[in-house]
Amino acid sequence: MRGLRRDEWDEWYDALLRAFGGVGEPAEEREVFRGLTPYQRSLGVWDGDACVGTAGAYDFRMTVPGGAAVPTAGVTMVSVSATHRRRGILTSMMRRQLDDVRAWGEPLAVLTASEPAIYGRFGYATATFGAHAEIDTDRVRLSVPAGTDDVRVRYADPGAELAACEGVYARTVPGRPGMLARRPGWERLGLLDPESERGGASPLQCVLAERDGEVTGYARFRVRPRWTDRGHDGQVQLLDLAGVDTLSEAALWRFLFGIDLTSSLKLRGRPVDEAWQHLVSDIRRCELRLRDSLHVRLVDVGAALEARTYQAPVDVVLDVEDAFCPWNAGRWRLSGDAKGAVCAPTADASDLALSVRELGAAYLGGVSLASLAGAGRVRELRQGALAEAAVAFGSVSAPWLPHGF
Repeated sequence: MRGLRRDEWDEWYDALLRAFGGVGEPAEEREVFRGLTPYQRSLGVWDGDACVGTAGAYDFRMTVPGGAAVPTAGVTMVSVSATHRRRGILTSMMRRQLDDVRAWGEPLAVLTASEPAIYGRFGYATATFGAHAEIDTDRVRLSVPAGTDDVRVRYADPGAELAACEGVYARTVPGRPGMLARRPGWERLGLLDPESERGGASPLQCVLAERDGEVTGYARFRVRPRWTDRGHDGQVQLLDLAGVDTLSEAALWRFLFGIDLTSSLKLRGRPVDEAWQHLVSDIRRCELRLRDSLHVRLVDVGAALEARTYQAPVDVVLDVEDAFCPWNAGRWRLSGDAKGAVCAPTADASDLALSVRELGAAYLGGVSLASLAGAGRVRELRQGALAEAAVAFGSVSAPWLPHGF
């Protein structure tokens, strides 16, 4: 195992693609990821001249409850060759990686999992979910708030208006836990539009929402035309939507619901508390469902818990189990409120007992400590401590990961 060199990237990346089925990527997409690869933070495992293991860690800033942008390792490109399974390669890479993340001074590590069952043994837990839906726009009506008509929606060239869209995105990042501040180069992902991945849909389309001449929102989407003997049956496929205020978002949703010659709107990975769910006339015909999204791991318990704020005053002693990162194990006193927090080792009696996985699940405010206790994953040792902590760890807005990595 060693750090990745630039001249090894092609073989390293080909080993990753092979582990995920061996289907090649369009050249444009491959080059984007070549440019985004964090070489100084990536590992390769080699058997002679063959690359048999890969892993990387992006340098992110992630919003946490309270709005702070916290240094976070975005674990990515993890694979082990099928010829080298069950030899401890993944465990070795995870061990090295978490040691590195700690040395870099990043209190959090996050990932999206191809197989969620893999990463629990390394201390990761599902902390955010994404809402999927397929809305029957022939039957479902949208009621928008008063003032929506003041927002202008116009078509725009996705590339020409990229800076305006990124400006909107940047304004939304502090308002929702789990969102990632985009580093230079990441904006290119939103423009990738290979024909091989459209599935018969149109090239990428974009509309902007504007108020008083200012861009306040955008939506990127494709339209898949379809005709039957009864007429049109096209589908709008939403890829990305953001707005800086309620009216801009409502105007974009109304536009998507009303595109001519379409009868459905397909969404993937949207916030679970997004307002459109309360604007529709029939939620059953939206086929709403959830899927796990971001998995969180506290690398430094004290620093991570101090980095966020808390919805209500909290003063609890947490007895934390962490076999994989033993520096986290032990009792921690967390004292905090909406203004800030302090978390330090203590010899005081424990109020709650849990593993670092439960802390990761609850960290962004999307999973309740009380729910985890109901599953036997959190033990209350002082009466009242669970309710106090469960309320404090919550978030006004549901956490959300806006794009994969």
